[in-house]
Amino acid sequence: MIRRVRENDLNAFVEGYILSYRGLEDYAYRTRREVKNYFKWLLKRDPEGFMLAEKEGVLGFVACDTNWFSLFELKKVGEIHEIFVVPELRMRGIGSKLLKAAIDYAVQKDRDVAELWVGEKNEVAKVFYEKNGFRCAGRVGKWLRMVKNLEKE
Repeated sequence: MIRRVRENDLNAFVEGYILSYRGLEDYAYRTRREVKNYFKWLLKRDPEGFMLAEKEGVLGFVACDTNWFSLFELKKVGEIHEIFVVPELRMRGIGSKLLKAAIDYAVQKDRDVAELWVGEKNEVAKVFYEKNGFRCAGRVGKWLRMVKNLEKE
């Protein structure tokens, strides 16, 4: 089941985030305090677009911010700030379901572009995004910008 995140999901987010970024620390917040502050920031940015997948516990999170103004697109987009699935539950379609929920939300909010940033060496994530219709649209430092044009179905 996918549902909106609530304030009391903070600890599950922190634990899942820390596990998910093992080996990718160059792209992650490193202290529990930073991760907690990140959770609170995501919840304030667009509470309806901050979602989690759960089934007998939390499986993963996605944060889609439809209030985000892209300096590249020069308009509001569906910015995917975060997506992760707890490592032992990957490769089961959970990430794809979370991403679809985020994109559906962006379309519902009349956004026609989804945008995200991925670490240049995060090969697994890059393949996942490309498989889901994103394409590389630029680079800033160690980050690659990926975009997907959205259409109402």
